[in-house]
Amino acid sequence: MGGFFGAALREDVAFDLFYGTDYHSHLGTRRAGMALYDSKSGFDRAIHNIESSNFRPKFEKDLAKMKGNLGIGCISDYEPQPLIVRSHHGTYAITTVGRINNIRELTDMLFGGTHSHFLEMSGGDINPTEMVASLINQKKDILEGIKYAQDMIEGSMTFLIMTPKGIYASRDKWGRTPCVIGKKDTGYCVCFESFSFLNLGYTTEKELGPGEVVFIDPEGYEVKIPARREMRICSFLWIYYGFPASSYEGLNVEDMRYGCGRKLAERDLKRGNIHPDCVAGVPDSGVAHAIGYANRSNVPYSRPFVKYTPTWPRSFMPTHQSRRDLIAKMKLIPIHELIAGKKLLLIDDSIVRGTQLRETTEYLYSSGASEVHIRPACPPLVFGCKYLNFSRSDSEEELITRRKIEMLEGTSKLTDEMVEKYTDPDSDQYHAMLEEIRKELNFTSLHYHRLDDMIEAIDLEPCKLCTYCWNGKE
Repeated sequence: MGGFFGAALREDVAFDLFYGTDYHSHLGTRRAGMALYDSKSGFDRAIHNIESSNFRPKFEKDLAKMKGNLGIGCISDYEPQPLIVRSHHGTYAITTVGRINNIRELTDMLFGGTHSHFLEMSGGDINPTEMVASLINQKKDILEGIKYAQDMIEGSMTFLIMTPKGIYASRDKWGRTPCVIGKKDTGYCVCFESFSFLNLGYTTEKELGPGEVVFIDPEGYEVKIPARREMRICSFLWIYYGFPASSYEGLNVEDMRYGCGRKLAERDLKRGNIHPDCVAGVPDSGVAHAIGYANRSNVPYSRPFVKYTPTWPRSFMPTHQSRRDLIAKMKLIPIHELIAGKKLLLIDDSIVRGTQLRETTEYLYSSGASEVHIRPACPPLVFGCKYLNFSRSDSEEELITRRKIEMLEGTSKLTDEMVEKYTDPDSDQYHAMLEEIRKELNFTSLHYHRLDDMIEAIDLEPCKLCTYCWNGKE
């Protein structure tokens, strides 16, 4: 997915920019960058590959050299950015988070109208951030260009634009990703993750609404385009993507995960046939869900395996799935004394392909577990996300649910009508799909979080939430 941090201060922003950007490292794993503006020396920028190292060691030398009272930084899971652009608007820096589904059509349009050009990234792709800049440059001023870009882009795009006078912040038109302004005595910041500015002395000033555009300088901020009423914020922010200390639309991630765990426990209490000895969460995003389950069910919480993090990177970091699976296996260390002879109930944030969770289950059995019950903290993932780059699968064909639906339907050519039956937790087709998944992955029992329970735990109006990956509804 990616994350961003920007600051406009009456003092040097480099320190705040460095640490504020670093606090978004859980959102991307491939590229990172910082751009600063100083009234005397102009624009300065640093971009590094962070696939084999974390943000801080890569940028520590840059921090010592860079200065300015304006700055934007990003963690990116895909393209190198921020970019510095020279156009009839003057020079500006830009960073983006999102996905452009119609990038080919936009490229053809720009080639046909103004003979634009784009620098190819490795693999021949066009940098989406450069595309946003090119759209903005079609109009006579930046603000009109921002509105034009948001109108033309199909998908989702939130971005920051830093000019010599200040920073434009534009939240995507459906509010699928967050954008928050913080304030302290010497100025303002703007970021994706609301917790990222807390230890830097800022307090929350404003959450941008869907489609809202704000201009920020060291003295304050001004709304340039008001927010839309309609919103479809990504529900997975609370389930998986978000850091526990973050809040979106005023709702804290950790607290919401406790609520999900409570709902899962209440469903099991109604069933009455599950009696585990302990409940555990797959580190890290499953832990809060497991605590919520334990508190509601009175089943003891324990850690039958621990995550070794000093040297192992996050499991989704490598490009190849086999390498991700290996790292996921290597970094989870079992504690045999808490496993042998136990009936375990395990909560993970989701099941995508099932590979990692199957291996986790197998070594729990090999360590002596008598039963392994699985409770994913979200409903079955049936549709690949088409709005954010950081989807948990590269294609729908990789989803274990799709494979099982194809098997049960006897065809690989699935229609929307076929698939819809498998998203209803009260249907026979849904239960048949779960049973096939349970057997393949060798779980003692499997019950997903119901969508209605999950929405109730998030506690926002359902019409404001994007649930596309679970029910295909936009």
